[in-house]
Amino acid sequence: ERFALAGHSMGGRIALEIMRRAPERVLKLALACTDYRGHESAEARVAEAARRDAMLAKATAEGMDGFARMWVSHILPPYRLTDEPLVSEVVAMMARQPVEALAAQTHAALMREDQTGLLALISCPTLLCAGEDDALRPVEVHRQMAELIPDSSLIVIERSAHMVALERPDAVTRALRDWLLA
Repeated sequence: ERFALAGHSMGGRIALEIMRRAPERVLKLALACTDYRGHESAEARVAEAARRDAMLAKATAEGMDGFARMWVSHILPPYRLTDEPLVSEVVAMMARQPVEALAAQTHAALMREDQTGLLALISCPTLLCAGEDDALRPVEVHRQMAELIPDSSLIVIERSAHMVALERPDAVTRALRDWLLA
């Protein structure tokens, strides 16, 4: 009936939707490398749709492995791109998904609503976890969420980016354990 809820990236947006629909069921919330904002304008949405269409075209033409090898440079920081085991793990994880999954995520991202109003209504203890060098979901976005969510704390994981749990698993595990046990 009641549970602790954690989400990373798109999973964070899903967690926010759960908070919108059934906040009474969530005991604690953790959001990592995610965002709460909608599109700033219709033009911004059109521009994002064009970028995402190009991503899907690449995945369709080259397969998910080809797409993943390109996209990894967007989700890992430059100083981690020489870490072949990490890069291989991220690419393999993405390549296991069919192009249809990428298309569904793309559609969901384009249809997202702004959740600013929801954040002030979150009443459970909330952990916000950001990768220090995350270019996709910057620390500043997490700071904004921390300011809007009443009972929240922000942890910035140093020397990590969007794939924070793979880049710095011990630090993320510590943060989640402390959050769960608090």
